Amino acid sequence: MAPWEQLPVREMANSRPLFITIYATLLVGLLVSSFYVLSAIYGGKSSTPLYTTTTSWSSPFPANGTSARKDHILNSSDSRAQLHLPTSLSVRPIWQAPQPGSQMPPLKAFQLTKQLVHQRVKDNIIIVTFGNYAFMDFILNWVKHLTDLGLSNILVGAMDTKVLEALYWKGVPVFDMGSHMTTTDAGWGSKTFHKMGREKVILINAMLPFDYELLMCDTDMVWLKDPLPYVARFPEADVLTSTDQLIPTVVDDSLDIWQEVTGAYNIGIFHWRPTDPAKTLAREWKKLLDADEKLWDQQGFNDILHKQLGPSVDEESGLAHAFDGTVKLGLLPGSIFCSGHTYFVQAMYQQLRLEPYAVHTTFQFAGTEGKRHRLREGLFFYDEPEYYDSPGGFLSFKPSIPKSLLLDGEHNIESHFALVNFQIKQIRTALAIASLLNRTLVIPPLWCRLDRLWFPHPGVLTGTMTRQPFICPLDHVFE
Repeated sequence: MAPWEQLPVREMANSRPLFITIYATLLVGLLVSSFYVLSAIYGGKSSTPLYTTTTSWSSPFPANGTSARKDHILNSSDSRAQLHLPTSLSVRPIWQAPQPGSQMPPLKAFQLTKQLVHQRVKDNIIIVTFGNYAFMDFILNWVKHLTDLGLSNILVGAMDTKVLEALYWKGVPVFDMGSHMTTTDAGWGSKTFHKMGREKVILINAMLPFDYELLMCDTDMVWLKDPLPYVARFPEADVLTSTDQLIPTVVDDSLDIWQEVTGAYNIGIFHWRPTDPAKTLAREWKKLLDADEKLWDQQGFNDILHKQLGPSVDEESGLAHAFDGTVKLGLLPGSIFCSGHTYFVQAMYQQLRLEPYAVHTTFQFAGTEGKRHRLREGLFFYDEPEYYDSPGGFLSFKPSIPKSLLLDGEHNIESHFALVNFQIKQIRTALAIASLLNRTLVIPPLWCRLDRLWFPHPGVLTGTMTRQPFICPLDHVFE
């Protein structure tokens, strides 16, 4: 072969390593690029899964360390797989919020199911309240009092999606009631208020078939003492309910004497056992309300229980037969399961040397703001720090009240208004000073000589433990 013919062969031979290097580089680059593309497609799905890797109480699926494929399997229609998941993996401690950056689960994840309730139940009992966004601060306050007592078997029913999302991000166990309620304050006695009451009856009927004991509460009450040991003292009771009874029938922590109770049965606090009589009562109560859209839920509850009231179940428990004779009913004593009157006006628990279990902000005259302030007066309301952030500071004062205005003469309208007006004048002066100094006035305790009620009364109801004079709630004077 001629030398000039051998030159290209030699050049190709010499350049072969260079071509191999180039091809190898291109091949590796192609593989790496493919890897990143595939990672972006499939890795992106698992990096922001529908259910985050943080365990969520509200999700019926555990998500600790699970892959996107496993999430997909658990989200399939075969719910049998869900029932075998360890409960401990699907319950997050109350107040432990989801991880920052995690996604909100879909609404269907918050549906009320037996499994969801089972995750929170302890000793076969669940404590429940419900509300819309207008009562968000009441709900958080209600939960805080229970967790401070060491109780975690709690669920909150959300009546609108805004409060559901807010509670979820706060770490509060919440479920969707499907109420589609307005997010604003319904106002007592309004059409929306009555709808809210009916939702309670629907909820009770939905939960009793789960066969767990149900302690149902309104959001405008607080727990001061663990109530579960108390309700456990009456294992035969189908229903234990609070009342509006103002005159004590017992002086200890026994159930109120049912024959002596004249106040309405109040459904702001009541305990249901999942017995057949209780389930029948709940169904009939709902039917009664469905038949009359104007009937107040509490009135319907009273009407149906009084169809037959008595005789006593036995001589010891304090329970009575009610409804159709099959329901065993107990009336929680108003001295320790307090109404807004027995606690804030009479201080009945204090006079009887008892420890109160609960306070319900009934018997007040300023709507939702009045309820909130009652709890603040009792130091039972957990406000956000901003509430105490007054730009100019605060102004407080100690009223000077002559003894004669408090104690001299009869307790009548004239002496009552003389006492109240004297205090109002001092508060007016203090308010003017606070306004000039750009400070927030701290209202001092107010003294009254007569009670305030929405019906005619003699000043102080006969048989009650109201002392004269007494420190009265702010809404007795100001609204």
